[in-house]
Amino acid sequence: MSTTRREFIKLSSVGGIAASVLGFDLAPAYAQTQALKISSTRETRSTCPYCSVSCGVIIHTLGDGAKNVTPQVVHVEGDPDHPINRGTLCPKGASLEQDILNERRLTKPQVRRPASNHWEDISWDEAINEIAHAVKKTRDEHFVAKDANGATVNRCDAMGWIGGCTDTNELNYLAIKAMRAGLGSPYFETQARV
Repeated sequence: MSTTRREFIKLSSVGGIAASVLGFDLAPAYAQTQALKISSTRETRSTCPYCSVSCGVIIHTLGDGAKNVTPQVVHVEGDPDHPINRGTLCPKGASLEQDILNERRLTKPQVRRPASNHWEDISWDEAINEIAHAVKKTRDEHFVAKDANGATVNRCDAMGWIGGCTDTNELNYLAIKAMRAGLGSPYFETQARV
């Protein structure tokens, strides 16, 4: 017996309607189809990087963590155990998988040198060293020990800190101590306040 595509769709529709009318519960079948996609993946809990709400996400990755296996993200969903979003995600958070798998995603530091018209890839060690040298140079050139009245202020008005939305309270506490006490910068802001 040969069935056409149209007949197959009609039979499937009639079968689905009959199953729901007769009281068959299709929820386990739908749940099973989702479980098949992520049944052999590794779960990694993370935080959505887009806004200051900091919703919890679960990233499902194929790959057993062996050295010769490149992990592949196959699914991203809201974390139902997270107290902030309880499994829901906004459209930007729901599209997080597309950002992870984007071929244009930056995976190493880049720098654009003065008078250059292109970005150049550098190593993480080079990036950290350049940032450290720039911070030291800025602090040495702009540090003010005493103000015009002779009061000790120990500040550097030429730099500041901008924190991200996924920074924890503990990280922000340490960052503000480092910036104010260590470097003397009075300017501190984080995306969570925006």
